[in-house]
Amino acid sequence: MTAQPGWHAGVAALRERAAASGLPVVDLSVGAPVDPTPEVVRRALVEHADAPGYPLTIGVPGLREAHVGWLARVHGVTGLTPTQSLPTVGSKELIGTLPLLALPPERRGPVAIPALAYPTYAVGARLAGREVVAVDGLDDLRALPEPPALLWLNSPANPTGRVQPVAELAAIVAHAREHGTLVVSDECYLDLGWEVEPASVLHPDVSGGSTDGLLAVHSLSKRSNLAGYRCGFVAGDATVVASLTATRRDLGLIMPGPQQAAAIAALGDELHVAEQRARYGARRDVLRAALSAGGFTIDHSEAGLYLWATRGEPSHETAGHLADRGVVVVDGRSYGPAGGEHVRLAITATDEAVALAAERLSA
Repeated sequence: MTAQPGWHAGVAALRERAAASGLPVVDLSVGAPVDPTPEVVRRALVEHADAPGYPLTIGVPGLREAHVGWLARVHGVTGLTPTQSLPTVGSKELIGTLPLLALPPERRGPVAIPALAYPTYAVGARLAGREVVAVDGLDDLRALPEPPALLWLNSPANPTGRVQPVAELAAIVAHAREHGTLVVSDECYLDLGWEVEPASVLHPDVSGGSTDGLLAVHSLSKRSNLAGYRCGFVAGDATVVASLTATRRDLGLIMPGPQQAAAIAALGDELHVAEQRARYGARRDVLRAALSAGGFTIDHSEAGLYLWATRGEPSHETAGHLADRGVVVVDGRSYGPAGGEHVRLAITATDEAVALAAERLSA
């Protein structure tokens, strides 16, 4: 297991410590959007608010076409058909339930997750009764005594912001296919590359032009400020997607109808994405400069919504030091032992809050 128990309790304690500082609290612990939901999306939601009937598990006509069209147009993922995509109620519920719903009991093996990982990967594996193993690249994967039944990838990564190169992803995919491992890539930050261009696991340069044994998980929460709408989707291996569709229909795991229309509008408009990228980029620049001035080293962080920073000391000391100055971050140990000298700072706070945090970070 990579996530330390009590993650939420740890952040709550830091918030209390920050409040006790007597300074206005700046919370950089959560990567939640704070900017307005785009008008084009809100308009679509209102226009489809009259929704008395049950929504379809596969979505309204046009939704799955919007998924695969966006992947092709923006991320170079060609050859997908709409039937290879499925809307989800955000991405977190899919991540948490996927090992249970996608792995048949006869498919033995653990669930492999990154050495520094979003906690829900491990939660979902335990829900399915699977052992959790942490891997940090292809060498770790090859060294496992038993091939995993499912391998989670996360590029750009939470919490580190690391982007895995195309050649590395392709080698991992090839190895997984040799051993019958289902590869699932959490790509919710794919639109947020700063210093490099992230690639989807479904891109032909990674997949070899085949979706066999591959799934990509996407969320509109980050790119379109839609965290409150719960709009996501999964795409890839046709057989796995068909199985998930049938099971999720029976469980009622269905995106509400008005949100389906909103998702189509969001995926069809790139202007609001460019505007939001510019906001995040400006905030990122301010925080990076402040961290450097304050004696921090920033590792990875070439994509996504976070800065992964260290002062070369135990992470809890750094997190406490910042809380005493009214700034709340996440202790890197929350994502695994390898985060023991880092903290994660989100770039999603308002401009005013980021400016206030920068003053304290650089002091």
